[in-house]
Amino acid sequence: MLGTSCMVPTKERNVQSIYVEYKGEGILIDCGEGTQRQMNIAGINRNKVRKILISHWHGDHVGGLIGLLQTISNNENPQKVTIYGPKETKERIFHLLKAVSFENNRIEIEINELNPKGVEKIFENNDYYIECASLDHRMPCLGYSIIDKDKRKINMAKVKKIGLKEGPQVGKLQRGQSITFKGKTINPDDVSHIQTGKKLSVVLDTQPCTNAYNLAKDADLLIAESAYTSDLEEKGAEYKHMTTKDAGLIATRANVKELIITHFSQRYKTDKELKEEIKTFFQNSRTAHDFMKVKL
Repeated sequence: MLGTSCMVPTKERNVQSIYVEYKGEGILIDCGEGTQRQMNIAGINRNKVRKILISHWHGDHVGGLIGLLQTISNNENPQKVTIYGPKETKERIFHLLKAVSFENNRIEIEINELNPKGVEKIFENNDYYIECASLDHRMPCLGYSIIDKDKRKINMAKVKKIGLKEGPQVGKLQRGQSITFKGKTINPDDVSHIQTGKKLSVVLDTQPCTNAYNLAKDADLLIAESAYTSDLEEKGAEYKHMTTKDAGLIATRANVKELIITHFSQRYKTDKELKEEIKTFFQNSRTAHDFMKVKL
């Protein structure tokens, strides 16, 4: 968690950014002002970033984007960066790139502009996939889920007991195929089990809406904004932000296992009030803080 404040940074909290790492690949969800410095403090290599998921184009969510791209571009062989975002993302990235001088612009940027009708898959490889959905904010805004695929795990002790060694036959079992060994059929379930993948959902800057519930459904971890405590429900409705009660309701209805709330208004000097209140709406919950690290 690289930034947990709402629009205005405080002494304790930077503005919004979340870094997710999966098998060495960095996925950045929003890139508020100062994100690069937060990554330095956290010991994160900025050059690992391969994907940037933009929720929306308010400044506190994208203010650090141009600096990060310029830093990556300055590498001798910079990696390709794929950016996902709502409508107008291509135009806004174009203007950002024109606003500064890239003396050694070697970076390859792929931009995917999204306008999902419901929950839609936007990326998939052999290991994981990403879904997105439109939320209810004052401008086009997206929520995202990163979902680890189920995987078959081989029990090597059982494999060795049978007499098999690592090789093509074990590979077939890994892929869910039966094999014949010493005249006997060995089924994948005899020596392996299915490990259920994990699901992370991130819902920022929105009012409660159907897409938020659907996107977060059965998530192992939901990271949701909670700009205000429940007594400021009218202010939340005015600015289209959620309260602790709203975040807890989404987590409950979506059958989420754990909830972490973030994106707090600067009015809260500590998270004491938010922490106490969110527990009343969803028991298995925590408040985020800058540099908080979570492993799924």
